[in-house]
Amino acid sequence: MRDDAAAAAVPSTPGTTPAVVPAERFSLGMRLAGLAVHVYTASGSVLGLLIVFAAFEGEVETALWLGLATLFIDGTDGMLARRFRVKETIPWFDGALLDNIVDYLTYVFAPIVLLWTAGYLPEGTPGWVVAAVPLLASCYQFCRVDAKTADHFFLGWPSYWNVLAFYVIVLDLGHAWTTVVLLVFAVLVFVPIRYLYPSRMRSLQALTLTLTLVWLVTYAVLVVQLPDPNPWVVAVSLGYMAYYWGLSIWLTARGGGARRIWRSVQGSQGD
Repeated sequence: MRDDAAAAAVPSTPGTTPAVVPAERFSLGMRLAGLAVHVYTASGSVLGLLIVFAAFEGEVETALWLGLATLFIDGTDGMLARRFRVKETIPWFDGALLDNIVDYLTYVFAPIVLLWTAGYLPEGTPGWVVAAVPLLASCYQFCRVDAKTADHFFLGWPSYWNVLAFYVIVLDLGHAWTTVVLLVFAVLVFVPIRYLYPSRMRSLQALTLTLTLVWLVTYAVLVVQLPDPNPWVVAVSLGYMAYYWGLSIWLTARGGGARRIWRSVQGSQGD
């Protein structure tokens, strides 16, 4: 869900519908490249399974390394899909649906399993309930047709349960704090804040992608340092979260004001 496989449109005369090039018109190499991109995306599902295996084996660090690999795949497959025009080279295959399936496994299901097996959720029925809430909230979000806006934002908190699980483990939160965090963010799925979509955003993209890369590096460093992460590295990592949230809220507020002005102008023109 973080980076759907949207291919570039074929150029056409302004004011006309973009021309559709039959898949057969592309070279075999181009079509094979499109297929490889889909296989690359699908490989995330295997990594999700390995995360679950590692979780049940008690190998928390291994699960987090695999989670980092899924983040890398999800952050790069969309760019590759656009580069190799997969919607045109393999038009009968729904890459966006594949992306959502893999993302649910790796961003939602596997991280919740990891928190459960690592002992961060309450025991018994309360733990089952707390685990179920993110799964159900994300089912709702993944099925919303407006989960990704036309101007490339996520509408509602974009189910980064893998990131939350990472911080729960790094900060070694107890049952109570973990429960509060999961329930609060489950609610935020339904709150219409427009969250950054780093690989597709238009404002401050270079800065955001640079900071995202720094965050990925801190992720790796913190996994190496477990179970005693360096507080300064934790602070840098959380600083990126503050940037992501702050810019998301600011752009939401700015966009809301622009939309109100536009509706006011349209209303005045109709009078």
